[in-house]
Amino acid sequence: MFTLLGSAVDSVQRFIQVFFSVYQFVLLAYILTSWLRLPVSLARLQRFLYDVSDPYLRVFRRILPRLGPLDLSPLVGLIALGVIEVIVLKILDQLR
Repeated sequence: MFTLLGSAVDSVQRFIQVFFSVYQFVLLAYILTSWLRLPVSLARLQRFLYDVSDPYLRVFRRILPRLGPLDLSPLVGLIALGVIEVIVLKILDQLR
């Protein structure tokens, strides 16, 4: 019984690690593409990154004050994502 639970917890942990890694990569790609002027052929990619990243970053934009043209919400969002990942993985580790 415990080995089955441990195996399920391992699978969930791997899924969470991959999910958070992919989302962090998407956020980094969003940050980089927001700084660059991309050709029209990559506008769909930039729109996809915006559509995936903006709902999450909007939470931090409501909390953080604007510092002129500088938007710190992606940086805070990346840090928060890392902290949430560690917390969730530690909770799952306790279930083993």
